Amino acid sequence: MMDYDNIISERCSSLKPSGIRKFFDIAATKEGVISLGVGEPDFATPWAIRRSAITTLEKGRTVYTANSGLIELRRSICKYLKRKNDLEYDPANEVIVTVGGSEAIDLGIRSLVNPGDEVLIVEPCFVCYAPIVTLTSGVPVTIETKAEDNFKLTAKALKEKITDKTKLLILPFPNNPTGAIMTREELEPIAEVLRDTNIMVLSDEIYSELTYGRKHVSIAELDGMKERTLVVNGFSKAFAMTGWRLGYIAGPEPVIKQMLKIHQYAIMSSPTVSQYAAIDALESCEEEVKKMVSEYDLRRRWLVNALNEIGLTCFEPKGAFYVFPCIKSTGMSSQKFCEELLFKHNVAVVPGDAFGECGEGFIRISYAYSLKHLMEAVKRISEFLDELKK
Repeated sequence: MMDYDNIISERCSSLKPSGIRKFFDIAATKEGVISLGVGEPDFATPWAIRRSAITTLEKGRTVYTANSGLIELRRSICKYLKRKNDLEYDPANEVIVTVGGSEAIDLGIRSLVNPGDEVLIVEPCFVCYAPIVTLTSGVPVTIETKAEDNFKLTAKALKEKITDKTKLLILPFPNNPTGAIMTREELEPIAEVLRDTNIMVLSDEIYSELTYGRKHVSIAELDGMKERTLVVNGFSKAFAMTGWRLGYIAGPEPVIKQMLKIHQYAIMSSPTVSQYAAIDALESCEEEVKKMVSEYDLRRRWLVNALNEIGLTCFEPKGAFYVFPCIKSTGMSSQKFCEELLFKHNVAVVPGDAFGECGEGFIRISYAYSLKHLMEAVKRISEFLDELKK
């Protein structure tokens, strides 16, 4: 018989499965569960985008595109980045269209990190960064953010973690799971720390359209930062295109050139139909995006207030579509709280420690779901909390 324990890569087998998917998979096996665990918009993809995909299929445009993506789409991406962030990129040499933002993150890390290089990861954060660093033989180095700092990265915390082995800073704002954002005034001290170093920044801006009260600012906009920043974005969140699997990365040509080699060998090109549809997303769906953001904002304000009222202290998120309430008052671990809430009251949320150790004592709730679902979920959470007090 095959000895698979000795065959499988040690690096791979040492990785933990995603803490997000664990509770989602359990919820899928139970009847009557309200699942608020996955960051997936409940809106249909705007009709203009779907119509574009239908037209693309009818015209038989189903062959491979250029490895880096349709040049028309890359031009649209560059126009979008210029319009939104005043960033100028060459569509021919400084942009790659990827299979979701996740592939863009993978390309960025793999193209830069040598064995032993340290990668600074701001936590709590999306679950994929540290595992990808580990798979490239890099060393993940956590920078913890705190509720008292509104889960923002500070220059002091950044300085304390930089060593002569630091290669890359992963900057995940607007943040999943906390909903924190970084303003221009808060990014400037971060940029000041990095300007005289050889450290690159991977700025994951997948939630850039989903901000409330403030326009998103990319660190690449700041003086001296564009040359050291890789901007990751995509279509899943803002345009409700999760299953279309399309993202992109923009950055300095010498780095993009290396990423393209990895993309060529691993992927070849992103889905052709999705690429044509994405052009329409960028060029004709701004009003649709605004409507979705307005609805998210309504849910956000209601949910933060409701959670605070039932006794779960909740930081007010300014971006993305998540809240990150504190459950320390229950005396339970994040895992235990989520397990009991799921099995006893049929509500699925994600334990905070799935996003890094500093997420312990918190849970993530997505409000990419209808207000009706959120109201019923909060009612059940309130009943659960009342039971714990008895």
